[in-house]
Amino acid sequence: MPKVYARRLTVAAGSALALVCTVALTGQTAEAAPPSPPSAATARTYLSEIKEQPEGSSDGYSRDKFPHWITQEGACNTREVVLKRDGTDVTTDSNCAAVSGTWISPYDDAKWTKASDLDIDHVVPLSEAWKSGASQWTTAHRQEFANDLTHSQLLAVTDNVNQAKGDKDPAKWLPPKASYHCEYARMWVWVKHVYELTADSAEKAALKKILDGC
Repeated sequence: MPKVYARRLTVAAGSALALVCTVALTGQTAEAAPPSPPSAATARTYLSEIKEQPEGSSDGYSRDKFPHWITQEGACNTREVVLKRDGTDVTTDSNCAAVSGTWISPYDDAKWTKASDLDIDHVVPLSEAWKSGASQWTTAHRQEFANDLTHSQLLAVTDNVNQAKGDKDPAKWLPPKASYHCEYARMWVWVKHVYELTADSAEKAALKKILDGC
């Protein structure tokens, strides 16, 4: 694995450890939030640096090639860490599964009190990543991407909204909450830029339009 990616993986694991330790010590949800994406101005610069290229083939794609919800600390996997981070008053059982709490989905402002009503969305979907360059990555690098707690790649959101999104890019799908589009575009661009993924022309045009209006 290239050194830069190894460093990011170490940071992500360290962040997850710190979060889980805080929860364990206080018995309350840690004061945390998804990583803040760069400003619109910075995102516009990042967008200009993302290579424009037609979307690749999905041949060979499988979610299994992006090992996800790996163990972060003790019994807690990535999904459970994100649920704790994105909720309030979250309590867990001995297996680190969330048994109570409150979550507000940023995509639609829906409020949930059961973890089963939430999906952990990959902001840049795994299939989209595969068609944008991840097919050439090592499995270890795809695992890092699928469990990234350092960048704005993972969010707890309403399950059926996430299912409606599927693997669509911003030219084909945006969150139902219009006021979140700027944040979403900034998040998407940050992830693609960090991981040196490509974007097709319609995707770049849609992102530019959103960011120009931020």
